[in-house]
Amino acid sequence: DLIVHVRDITHPETILQKATVLSVLRNLNLPSHLLDSMVEVHNKVDLIERYKPTEENALAISALHGHGLEELKQEIEKKLLTATGKKVLTVNINLEGPQLSWLYKEATVQEVEVMPEDGTARVKVIIGSSAFGRYKNLFPN
Repeated sequence: DLIVHVRDITHPETILQKATVLSVLRNLNLPSHLLDSMVEVHNKVDLIERYKPTEENALAISALHGHGLEELKQEIEKKLLTATGKKVLTVNINLEGPQLSWLYKEATVQEVEVMPEDGTARVKVIIGSSAFGRYKNLFPN
């Protein structure tokens, strides 16, 4: 669903390496949307003082120090959701009903926040449009 190209930005041949990787990917006859949505990651930015990517849409990270990893995670999540047609939703459910079990089977449950005072929960899920349509039909409230 997604290509993430991580480069050692300190390598003296980093530009040539990028060109080689892109050439190999093109020769694999991948769908054009994969190449167009590729995430470009510049790693080891901690070794270059005040590094700013000159390439459009490139993310600067330092895997060693954790710099930029949260932004990378968010970008990957955003691109994957777009590529797969899924969305992140929070739904309120009654814990006495079958909703939570259904969500575990049909979606990816990320968080469950239980409100014991009223027997409900807020459930954060990653779910496709058709599955969410089925959910709304089964559990209209």
